[in-house]
Amino acid sequence: MANVLSEEKREQVVALGRLGWSLRRIEQSTGVRRETASAYLRLAGVTVRVRGRPAKPANSGITDSASENSKPASEGITDLSRRERNAVKDSSRSLCAPFREFICERMRLGRNSMAIYQDLVDAHGFSGRYVTVRRFVRALESEAGPEAFAVIETAPGEEGQVDYGAGPMVRHPETGKYCRTRLFVLTLGYSRKSVRLLTFKSSAEIWARLHETAFRRLGGAPKTVVLDNLKEGVLKPDIYEPALNPLYRDVLKQYGVIALPCRIRHPNRKGKVESSVGHTQKTPLKGMRFDLLDDAQAYLDNWDAKWADTRIHGTTKRQVAAMFAEEKPHLLPLPIEPFRYYRFGKRGVHLDGHLEVEGAYYSVPPGHIGKRLFVQWDELYLRILEPSTGLLLREHVRQRKGAFRTRREDRPAKVPPTTLELLSRAQRAGKSIGELCAEIHRRDGEAGVRRMLGVFRLTRNFGQAQVEDACQAALEVGVPTYRFVRRYVERSAPAPISLKQVDPLIRQLTHYRDVISRLTEGEKA
Repeated sequence: MANVLSEEKREQVVALGRLGWSLRRIEQSTGVRRETASAYLRLAGVTVRVRGRPAKPANSGITDSASENSKPASEGITDLSRRERNAVKDSSRSLCAPFREFICERMRLGRNSMAIYQDLVDAHGFSGRYVTVRRFVRALESEAGPEAFAVIETAPGEEGQVDYGAGPMVRHPETGKYCRTRLFVLTLGYSRKSVRLLTFKSSAEIWARLHETAFRRLGGAPKTVVLDNLKEGVLKPDIYEPALNPLYRDVLKQYGVIALPCRIRHPNRKGKVESSVGHTQKTPLKGMRFDLLDDAQAYLDNWDAKWADTRIHGTTKRQVAAMFAEEKPHLLPLPIEPFRYYRFGKRGVHLDGHLEVEGAYYSVPPGHIGKRLFVQWDELYLRILEPSTGLLLREHVRQRKGAFRTRREDRPAKVPPTTLELLSRAQRAGKSIGELCAEIHRRDGEAGVRRMLGVFRLTRNFGQAQVEDACQAALEVGVPTYRFVRRYVERSAPAPISLKQVDPLIRQLTHYRDVISRLTEGEKA
């Protein structure tokens, strides 16, 4: 066959042929060419009607059930109605019917149509096609109907649900173009009282600030907050131990609230706030545009107070404002001071034992080079945390860009000492040495640090007393420089003997000793 029909079209052609329709009439009704329809009817065992003979149902190749359900063409059928098409489908037995219990069991496990088809082929040698299984699964799903979800009842002040939704179009103050805002909604589980806030963008800090603003508007906080697994609130989704965003976790901790993330793809756990978001989008914000975000927020607050709070809720059959008056005393009290927000991130420790935050460098304890540590910072302080335990390692005062903040105990052993340490060391070495080093630093600045180190080197080579005399002479002459001190010490002190000079002297002394010993032995003889 040149043309391959779909299974539905093939079943329709076969059903019309069993009803006694001619090939011309089948072509006019279905659009299938007579040659193609004739080939499919022969494969199905249906007698093809010859031109000129009266229309009658075919008897050959038709099962009893099919002959009983077939209708003669004399009834004047012009086309198949929906009820007749359903009857035709029911009359054709599905290849999946013998495996109905197996398919239902797989559906209860949550497997999709493709997985069920593969299981049928592997376990039972199923010879049908995937579309047959998919159609059978859809029929079973339509028979089962939608899944029922129970209404979650909570005590007053026990639970709040939060979610994001699409807000109205508002003109952006920077670009001047209309852009879609984000709608934040917090709904209390008992009274269904909602707080609706608008924002242009979202981040971890904005997400936490929206919660704090909602708590302030309600005059208290619920004991638990149910949320989605969005990155602003949950870094790593997990059923039993999710990893919360540190900033969001600390904000809720200050208010005494516990976060309960939903399971992935289970939005019905927070159906109350989902309903509130949909109600807000369809009723007050549908088709609305605003030039200022403050105008949009004022419009939404006015609608909330005038209509949303005064309505009779469809589930509780009570007024929202009246139920919120009962729930408000059960909310957690608000802290006196608001949360001090910070930024956070991960930073790697460089080879100098420092990590970089916004262009400034801060020291970490020894043993962390190459590791990535958690960092929290605000306008005043920076805190370095251990990633595995969350313990505080170091806390520094914020520095300007390009500056270093190093603790004494964090300084490596090979780092050169600071200028103050060198001046203090020079004062301890001697009075004249201290005065000379101070004068060198005053005249040369940071470049004089190496010259001071050269003075200390002279004390190790020639002794502290000689260097003290040289520094005193330099101060008296008025040439307080390292070069003068070095030349003075080298000229006043005896020149040290080098190794090249020592080796010939040793050989000469050894030769003289041997000569004296031979002469002494000769005299004795």
